[in-house]
Formats: sequence, C-alpha cells, structure tokens
Amino acid sequence: MMTDLNTSYHMGTIKDFSEFYNEEFNYTDLNETEFVVDEKTLLCSSINMADAINISFCVFYVFIFLMAIPGNLIVGWVIGSNRRSLSASDVYLFNLMLADTLLALVLPFSAVSVIEGWVFGDVLCKLVNLVKEVNFYTSILFLVCISVDRYLVIVRAMESRKAQRRLCSGVACVLVWVLGFVLSLPSLYNEAFYNQHSQKIICAERFETDHADEWRLATRIMRHLLGFLLPLVVMLVCYSVTVARLLRTRGFQRHKAMKVIVAVVVVFLLCWTPFHVSMMVDTLMRAKVVHFNCFARTSMDIAVFATQNFGLLHCCVNPVLYAFVGEKFRRRLLQLLHRNGLLNRISVSRSSRSSSSLTSEVTSSFL
Repeated sequence: MMTDLNTSYHMGTIKDFSEFYNEEFNYTDLNETEFVVDEKTLLCSSINMADAINISFCVFYVFIFLMAIPGNLIVGWVIGSNRRSLSASDVYLFNLMLADTLLALVLPFSAVSVIEGWVFGDVLCKLVNLVKEVNFYTSILFLVCISVDRYLVIVRAMESRKAQRRLCSGVACVLVWVLGFVLSLPSLYNEAFYNQHSQKIICAERFETDHADEWRLATRIMRHLLGFLLPLVVMLVCYSVTVARLLRTRGFQRHKAMKVIVAVVVVFLLCWTPFHVSMMVDTLMRAKVVHFNCFARTSMDIAVFATQNFGLLHCCVNPVLYAFVGEKFRRRLLQLLHRNGLLNRISVSRSSRSSSSLTSEVTSSFL
C-alpha cells in the first residue's frame, strides 16, 4: 500500500526521434520530415524530495511509533486484565489494538528507508508491506464489527444475548484476520530493487511488465471497494440508525454514547478519507480515464504520499477514541495503577464514585 514517489514515472524524455529513424530504417524521405513530439505521450520525470523533507517524515514516523506503542499497550493491558467481563465490542477493540500495534512496530523501517533507502533486504520488504496491508484491511473491518455490535445492543436491544454475541465476536475476529491476510497477498509483489533515478535501493511494487497495468488496477479497485467504500457504507448505516435511536431517548448515558459514536466516525473520516480520495483520483489517472499533464501527475504523487502518512495517525488516536473516552475504561485503568502501586487510593475512590451511575449496556463496554 505504501507509495514511493521515486517509483512513479521515472523514464526520461526523448526530444527528437528523427535521428533514431535515420539510423534504424535509413529512409531518405524521412530526412525532409519534421517530427513533432506529442507531450501527452511523454512520461513524467520522478520527484526527488529534499533531505529536509525526508528527515521530517523520519521524525514523523518515530513520533507515531512512540505515541502508538504505549497507548495501544495500555489498552491491551486493561482489556486483558478483565477477560471474564469483556463485551463483544471489547473483543473487537483488543484485536484493533493488535492491528495498530503491528503497524506501529514496522514504522521504524519506514523511518530508516526515507533517509538511507531500503537496506533490509527483499524478505523484510515483503513482510513489512504485508503487515501494512493487513492493518489497512483489518482496522476498518474491526471498526465495522464495532458499529454492528453497537447497532445490535442499542437498536435491537440484544443485551440479554451478551454471551452469544461474545462467542460470535471471537469467530468474527478470526474471519477478519484471515480475510485481511488474503486481501493483503498482492503486497508480496513488493521487491527491493535499485532505482537509478534516486540511486538508492527502494522497496516498491514490481509487477510483470506485460500485465503491470492490469494487476495494479485490479489491486487498486479491491482496495477502494473492500478497504474503504463498502465498510464505510456499513458503518454509516449502522451509526446513523444508532444515533437516530439515541436522539429519541433521554439520559446522560445515551447522549455520552452518541458523542463517542460521532467521534469514531468523524476521526476515521478525517484520517483516511483524504488518502482514499487521492488514491481514487490516482487510479483514474493510471487507467487514463482522467486526462492529466505532468504537473497534475506530480501533484497527485505528492498528495497520495502525504495523505497516506497522515492516515497513520489513526493508530495513535484509536486508544483515545475507543478507550480513554469511556468512563469504565478510566476507572479500571485507575484501579490497575493503584493495584500496582502507581496511584493513590484517593484518586481511585473519587473516580469510582463519579462513574458509579454508569451501569447501562451502552457504557458497559470500553467504548
């Protein structure tokens, strides 16, 4: 999924074909022919990012790594310490934490590659991109599972079937991981190879020349449909119905749950919609559905690269949105800190009294 600006359109341009025809065919009538190059048929030159920009992205990857790892590990610690009372959404949240943690663990490879090029070999090139692709699919699929579970609890009032929903959530998580892995198999086309323009070894997609455009278009369409559009439709439908039901009810617990739901959708859209829109436009350009010049091509390469990195922030905000906003999560976190001698008893007792009234199923999970 990760895009390298140095891999896009790095062929040179030919200004005059007359010498080529004279040497190749030795046609005398070509000497009087004037050759005019059609600019639309020329390949655009690649982009060389300045060292300062590369260093900035390196720092950005390290920042996400340092923010995501502790936050997601805290989520896993709290959820894992209460395995007996987990709801279905908690199970999805735990798996979402695993996906985000795996993504954060491979970010140091990206940090090094933007400075030194890819120095980790072909096997790690495939493995790192496989992890990124698996996170790409599983993260949004787990969000879909959470939206469906919230719909079942709040709209369909399936609180009495909590044990059954928890069993189904375990099966759903296995299916999500398997589906995410299968959909990520095209990432194995990534290879480590020397790029003459950047004069560095890079890790990028390399399809067979005869079918490169077809394979690239097929994988792009799969990402657009299964990795964004269809899951987004399911999320929006479930959350729209859920919010509509909450608006017809009264009570602090219900309205607080509505705020969390709205935050979930808004932050996800803010993080990943720019990237998917950029990728869709880029796909239309590559499929020659949309006409473009070199300036538009270069601008789109930059947009895809920038929005892709911006989307990585989502693995940092997930612990905040799905965990720290929840009253029950904060109470359990404070209790764990006190149990391990990291917090005094007064803070825990105050937190417990302030959240003792939140007993409905809407707030019984960590969401």
